[in-house]
Amino acid sequence: MHPPADERPRALVELVLLLLWFSLFALLDAAAGKDLAAANAHAGALQAAEHAVHLDIELSVNAWLAGNPVPSVLAVGLYRLYYVVVAGVLLWVFARHAGFYREVRRTMVAMTVLVLPVYWAVPMAPPRSALPGAVDVVARYDLFHQESWTHPSHYTAMPSMHVGWSLWCAYAVWTVLRGTHPRLALVPWLFPTLMAADVLATGNHYVLDVVGSVILLVLSILAAAAWGRLAARRRPGGP
Repeated sequence: MHPPADERPRALVELVLLLLWFSLFALLDAAAGKDLAAANAHAGALQAAEHAVHLDIELSVNAWLAGNPVPSVLAVGLYRLYYVVVAGVLLWVFARHAGFYREVRRTMVAMTVLVLPVYWAVPMAPPRSALPGAVDVVARYDLFHQESWTHPSHYTAMPSMHVGWSLWCAYAVWTVLRGTHPRLALVPWLFPTLMAADVLATGNHYVLDVVGSVILLVLSILAAAAWGRLAARRRPGGP
């Protein structure tokens, strides 16, 4: 299956716009989730909900990882450097599969738009700070020693954007490959699966945070599709 003809945006313009957009997103994200009391209260409610349906596996997987240094170092590396994969996928689609680029870029932007109201409305403390007995694996095995990562000034664990962006990567590659290489297109979904295990075991997210990430991607795909239809009606080949 091939996408409709779609001219690739100019690289410099696209780069500047994306940098401006994600700079704005970073500022708004940093301003969210400041209420620690609310973040801890929401975390307690989420823990209770998980316990009620037997999804509270965070402590067990966290304890296993914390006791194994080599997997811990690898997990921390993945947690820190996943954004390299995100940037690489975006660049790959832009450079090699321009016909799909606007679709996956719209989905990426939609994710940032949809997640911010959740961060503002539902601050959420991560297991490493709100779940008694949880170990902060990133702090213990961090090779970069960046305190801001392990002691944040805002609490935005729901949904997990580590999982969210890895889901976006899988979706982007799947979108490109599913028509020509349907079996190969399934392989990228291993990335968010691995990331979900990573954030749970390192004490950074709950199971329901991961579920929230899946919901975020689905809603973002729908929003991007609506955006694309609107752009096609107003100006074929629009942004």
